[in-house]
Amino acid sequence: MSLPTETLTVLVIVSLALNVFALLVLALRGGRWAREPGDPLRLDEALRAVLDRQSDRIGRLEQALRALTGSHRRQEELLRRTIRRVGLVRYDAFEDVGGRLSFSCALLDELGDGVVVTSINGRQDTRVYAKPVLRGASSYHLSAEEEEAIRQAMEAPPEERRPGSERPAGGRGEAVRAT
Repeated sequence: MSLPTETLTVLVIVSLALNVFALLVLALRGGRWAREPGDPLRLDEALRAVLDRQSDRIGRLEQALRALTGSHRRQEELLRRTIRRVGLVRYDAFEDVGGRLSFSCALLDELGDGVVVTSINGRQDTRVYAKPVLRGASSYHLSAEEEEAIRQAMEAPPEERRPGSERPAGGRGEAVRAT
């Protein structure tokens, strides 16, 4: 079972608060405290055992919290490298071929690294091209549709993108949903 870091932090704080509260209640009630004149307060064995168990539990919670924090950092790094930004432009590559079957699709990670894939559909054949993209740009010559697909992908942070939102396109292409 894994819990979020915030949940574990709250559990540790609640556990500490309950321990302090228990000690205060025992001190105020007189409980099983043995006190002789001039001697410091002494805890009986039952209370000492309870406090030792609570201390062990807090130690285990702290270890679990450290493990979760490390796992969370590794997952964040992996997520930054996944495809999170998508831009798609459909268009007619040739005047005599309709249906907007040609497309350029940019598949980028959080930093704008990835690939732009273009499929040119003609009457006799279809050609597919893939060009690398680094930080939202490519060292290869890009068509207007490829540039538009990259622009769409880079336009909004991945957290703000909603499936089904459409964007207007410039030039010959038509922007379509990126899902």
